[in-house]
Amino acid sequence: MSAENSERPGKSVDELRRIYGDAASQFDRAEPFDRLFLGRSRHRLFSRASGRVLDVACGTGANFPYLPAGVSVVGVDLSPEMLERARKRADELGIDADLREADAQSLPFGDDSFDTVVSSLSTCTFPDPVAALEEMARVCEPDGQILLLEHGRSRVEPLARLQDRFAPWHFEQMGCRWNQTPEQVVIEAGLQVDGVSHRYLGILTELVASPSEQPSDSHPSSEREAF
Repeated sequence: MSAENSERPGKSVDELRRIYGDAASQFDRAEPFDRLFLGRSRHRLFSRASGRVLDVACGTGANFPYLPAGVSVVGVDLSPEMLERARKRADELGIDADLREADAQSLPFGDDSFDTVVSSLSTCTFPDPVAALEEMARVCEPDGQILLLEHGRSRVEPLARLQDRFAPWHFEQMGCRWNQTPEQVVIEAGLQVDGVSHRYLGILTELVASPSEQPSDSHPSSEREAF
């Protein structure tokens, strides 16, 4: 884990389960704002999914409306309360989703089980985000894709300093490191960054990755470029 993350190593699994269980109803009320501010990013990113799809830390199922028709969906989350709402959303959308309570750092699936792994606004809360991303890579087909929508430290320094100022308070409330650098965490986990785009002054990151880094003599065509 990076020095940045080791300074704030994360809440325990039990703490996160309690925090997000208590907050589940708030996520429902925030859905209109989510669609307004994140809907386009969710669509751009998760419409790329194909085949067998795993949604890690699926929460209330906010990603489900943006997945293509015909994909097979499995969702995991720590919180039973979140999963209950995800089930309702899947039913409303007509999605036959397999929803399970599980820890992202120890996924209950075999190697190479999915064609696409998706996750949104989650690596900031995992106790060990590198371990969780390694698990996503493990269960993803070698030629599959990992699609991440994350928030992080702004590229605009005055705004970034404001994030830094309130980061400890936000972490205590939600277990969220909102000023991390998503690309760095992905690289530390050994994933190949294939495409990245920053929105909202760099606070929001849309990231496409492959399960493992390419050999050193290869030349990824879109690393660190907007897609």
